[in-house]
Amino acid sequence: MAKDRAAAGTPATAALSAAGIPFTTRPYEHDPSAPSYGLEAAEALGVEPDRVFKTLLADTELGLVVGVVPVTGMLDLKALAAAVGAKRATMADPAVAERRTGYVVGGISPIGQKTRHRTVVDETAQLFETVFVSGGKRGFDIELSPAALIEATGAEYAAIAR
Repeated sequence: MAKDRAAAGTPATAALSAAGIPFTTRPYEHDPSAPSYGLEAAEALGVEPDRVFKTLLADTELGLVVGVVPVTGMLDLKALAAAVGAKRATMADPAVAERRTGYVVGGISPIGQKTRHRTVVDETAQLFETVFVSGGKRGFDIELSPAALIEATGAEYAAIAR
C-alpha cells in the first residue's frame, strides 16, 4: 500500500503523511440520505463491512475518549470505560464531538483530530490486513493497516464492540 500524498487534503491525511505512515485514500460518492454512513462506505467501496470502522466519542469522568469499532456493531460503553479505567461512559454530545475533533459527524476520523484524545480500537481490527476509517469528511475513507492506525492515534486495542 503506497502512501497517497496527492490527497493530503484533510487533517487526517496530513497527519499520516507527516508521520510517514502508509495509507491509501478511498473516496466514494456519499448519499446524504444513507441511513448508516459506515455501511454506505462499505457498500460503495466494495469491502466487507467488518473491515470498515466508525469513530465515536464518549464522555467519561476522565475526559473524552475515542472508540473505534466496526460499523456492523455498536460501541459497548461499559467496555470502553473499563478499557480506559473509567467508572462509566456516555456518548458525547455530537456538537462537542465536532468541536473537539474538528470534523463533522459522519466524517469524524480517529486521526488528526484537533484535540488528541485517548483512543481505543476494537480488537477485531487485528483480524484484517487493512481496515478503513473515515478520512475526515463524508464520502472519504482511509485504508491502512491496523498497526498503522494504532501508531497514528496512539491507541490501544480492547474488546469494545458488541
